[in-house]
Amino acid sequence: MGAAITTASGVATDAGRRRALNEDAALASWPCFLVADGMGGHDAGDVAAATALAAFQRFASREWVSVDDARGAVDAARSCLASFSRAQKAGAGTTLSGVIVTEVDGAGYWLALNVGDSRTYRLQAETLTQLTVDHSLVQELIDAGALSEEAARADRRRNVVTRALGAGGAGETDVWMLPAARGDRILVCTDGLTEELTAERIATVLNAEPDPRAAAARLVREAVQQGGRDNITVVVVDALDVARGGLPDDVDADTVDRGAWEHATAPRTGIAGSSS
Repeated sequence: MGAAITTASGVATDAGRRRALNEDAALASWPCFLVADGMGGHDAGDVAAATALAAFQRFASREWVSVDDARGAVDAARSCLASFSRAQKAGAGTTLSGVIVTEVDGAGYWLALNVGDSRTYRLQAETLTQLTVDHSLVQELIDAGALSEEAARADRRRNVVTRALGAGGAGETDVWMLPAARGDRILVCTDGLTEELTAERIATVLNAEPDPRAAAARLVREAVQQGGRDNITVVVVDALDVARGGLPDDVDADTVDRGAWEHATAPRTGIAGSSS
């Protein structure tokens, strides 16, 4: 049996211009493509980020990962963070966001998960769509109509996270399924990228750089050039081929009813970028 999704990926990270320590971590090894951002203001954020991703390394030899196994890894990460915090008397916490390769009836799917304000996007037909919703105070104010998207970029509260793994919180994680399609480009990033580059600029770079390694490196480089106020980590993963299971060639996987497999979380608005 072939892979549910055949991928190519690239990863890049930088501490930025203002931080001595890089508290981000990335896992870009099939079938898991994830980032974690150790919480600023909490002790041992770099350990927290690495601990969260270590819980997913057990899947390295698998063709795909089930929803239950992914949730089990999140629970294991939470448990390890709690043990570390008790032993070190430190409030270690981290965000977690990204996609894991899975399948439904032989068809390739992205299993997306998110807690905190790191983000996961999908680029299709040159249009970038934010798949995750930030768990942050600023996002809650935007959703309530008390703050505009433009004002949020400069708001002093933009780094206040309302959910995280560890740091004494329950850290409920959003988990849902997305039908994969050949040509999908997934971007997973910490907020160090989105604080410096607009969605339009990110889309432009992703459309201009066909190689995922070059795309990841360019995004990080441009974020540093724009100020690099935080650690910056980027994972870019491309779907080179996708298993269709029993679907006929003339049926779009996005139109097939998968019942309870689909999470209710709605993607954010798509952003089209230029190709240069």
